[in-house]
Amino acid sequence: MEFLKHFKRRSFLNEAIYVTLNIGLSVALMIIVRVTGLIWPALILVFLSKWRIFAVRPQFWFANIQANLVSFIVSVSYVVFLYAVGLLNVSDTQILALQLILAVMDACWLLFLKPKSKRKYIILQAGVALFVGITAVFSMSYGWIATPVVLLVWLIGYATAKHVLSNYDDEDRVVLLSLSWGVIMAEIAWVAYHWTIAYRLPLISGVFIPQVSIIAFCLSFLAYKIYDSFYHYQKVRMNDIILPLIFTVATILALVVGFNGVANIVS
Repeated sequence: MEFLKHFKRRSFLNEAIYVTLNIGLSVALMIIVRVTGLIWPALILVFLSKWRIFAVRPQFWFANIQANLVSFIVSVSYVVFLYAVGLLNVSDTQILALQLILAVMDACWLLFLKPKSKRKYIILQAGVALFVGITAVFSMSYGWIATPVVLLVWLIGYATAKHVLSNYDDEDRVVLLSLSWGVIMAEIAWVAYHWTIAYRLPLISGVFIPQVSIIAFCLSFLAYKIYDSFYHYQKVRMNDIILPLIFTVATILALVVGFNGVANIVS
């Protein structure tokens, strides 16, 4: 009985330390960006926070890097958003409020979504990484040449696809399909780079959501449903994909046809 009590105390202590460190990381990144006004010190801290990737033999580093890409994408995107919010032409109180909201969202990711291992959570993790990753790239790349934009979006597409596909017992296709989906995302990014549309969030001045993030998210969800149907039934059943297909087509048509001139931030 004493052993059980000791075990429970240790579990509670470990959980408390885990929660404290994750909340502390989110807050520390926010403070660094606010105090320095720079993005690089916070990015360095993100890199340092991933030290466990290399706490194994070197032959396992590449596998660990790939396994942690989704988490890394979300963390880097969080820093980018903190920095971008700090550049808004609004009051410091509004900037602080937005950065606190971002910190809470990042802490929720670290504490509640990232540790989950069930398939539905794996899919949600990939969806979050895809959306925030592409949003972060297009939020910061208005002065860049096309090549780094395309390469970064390719990496995001590859990492998120592999994150989902690795949860299936289909190792022969994981790498090929992940690389292929990365190429599709890169092609979309190349088109979007030359004509980027972004939508202003209501009630939040100066904050925009790139159209390409929404389109990529919808297409990725449809691709997942197609693969999931094929994996389970060795064919794509229309009943499994009809609603995602209608939703994706309707959303993209609405954006491209009806909302193509809301805020052209790159042309």
